[in-house]
Amino acid sequence: MTLRLRPAAVTALLLAASCTLAACSASGSDDTGEQISIVGFAVPEAANKAIAAEFEKTDAGKDVGFKTSYGASGDQSRAVVDGLPADYVHLSVATDVDRLVDADLVDATWDDGPNKGIVSTSVVVLGVRDGNPKDIRGWDDLVKPGVEIVTANPASSGAARWNALAAWGHVTENGGTEAEATDFVNQLFANVVSLTNSGRDATQSFLGGTGDVLLAYENEAILAAQNDNGFEYVIPDTTLLIENPGAILKDSSAASADWLEFVLGEEGQRQFALTGFRPLNPANPGTADLAALGLKPEDIKGAPDSSDPYPAVTNLLTLEKNFGGPGWGQVKDKLFGDGKDGAPVGIVTEAIAKSGKAAS
Repeated sequence: MTLRLRPAAVTALLLAASCTLAACSASGSDDTGEQISIVGFAVPEAANKAIAAEFEKTDAGKDVGFKTSYGASGDQSRAVVDGLPADYVHLSVATDVDRLVDADLVDATWDDGPNKGIVSTSVVVLGVRDGNPKDIRGWDDLVKPGVEIVTANPASSGAARWNALAAWGHVTENGGTEAEATDFVNQLFANVVSLTNSGRDATQSFLGGTGDVLLAYENEAILAAQNDNGFEYVIPDTTLLIENPGAILKDSSAASADWLEFVLGEEGQRQFALTGFRPLNPANPGTADLAALGLKPEDIKGAPDSSDPYPAVTNLLTLEKNFGGPGWGQVKDKLFGDGKDGAPVGIVTEAIAKSGKAAS
């Protein structure tokens, strides 16, 4: 399905410049209260700001201030291991939290709860130019000659890993062989013209005029429309449920547990929905029960269809259902191995090397 985004007349949230690794303040609270340091991947910055504003209205959050740092998920995870202060991490893929477990910074039981460590979800979509001049209808159109693709680099970006796994699954989960999926991934990355550091950087590259198609989160497209930078997008018949983890560190501030509980609660998930994410729905992953959050479809500003802002996906793939999850165990090295310390060179890693785009 092709969806056209309508920029909202009144912007609820403004895109903020991403903080550097030297964390910047995201709260007006003074220095006398407790502080929560959030380290996250770039995409949910606006959502976390909105959630923080609501949290500060509660008894648990009234004296809490925030410091934040946003960037590419893998880079952020490695920075925390290297000493970047963090109380709560909101990363793109669970393997980036697992790195913190291995470093003894996050408890190994971080994903034992009913939400399995996931705090936000979305789906992989194909952003296109106004009017869809390349007539992009699905994954197969991306490997046609002359189609220029923008995506982030899986070496640094969790968003890019979701994108690449969705492309792989388009073949393997529709009757294709792994050899055919490998050929498809090779063709796709041969058409990549911009391989950015993060998902947010990929969106900015596309909005700046690069490429014909953007591999992106659905929420990035909706948030762009909320900020008067809307673009059309296609939800392929087969796409992937994006599941972003959140966890508190072992030595986190006392308020951090309250924060995580709030993020997972009704108000936290309301704010995710309002900023373009599909709220958690364990009974039917990937669908949005807006009524349960006290929302109406038209409350989702910037969505292309005000009557159905989060349409059902024909064939929604998940890590657990289709790729041996929970977690990335069966596909992490197969697709994204970097060849270091005895790891294999992954199929996607090799495709990027063959394309010559690795350093772009």
